[in-house]
Amino acid sequence: MAKRKFGNLPLNEALQEFIKENKLQSGMDKVNVKEAWINLMGNGVNNYTTAVELRNETLFVSLSSSVLRNELSQGKSKIITMLNEELGKEVVKKLVLR
Repeated sequence: MAKRKFGNLPLNEALQEFIKENKLQSGMDKVNVKEAWINLMGNGVNNYTTAVELRNETLFVSLSSSVLRNELSQGKSKIITMLNEELGKEVVKKLVLR
């Protein structure tokens, strides 16, 4: 890795540059989408969420309640929109509830 002087670069920009140079964005997206799911869904849904995994642009969410899975599947497109708004960019294109 080439050393680079960041000078007076704000910390946020320096971190973004580091993430970009080291190709860490997909890992950051995986962490961020889990946090977004937790923030948006609240305790009611999170109590039944057993796994949240982002693969490529598809978010796989495992739920322990078939009733909840049916309810959430009715609003998949709205959930995708809300997640992407929370993340500030289009990370999730497809949602799979299982």
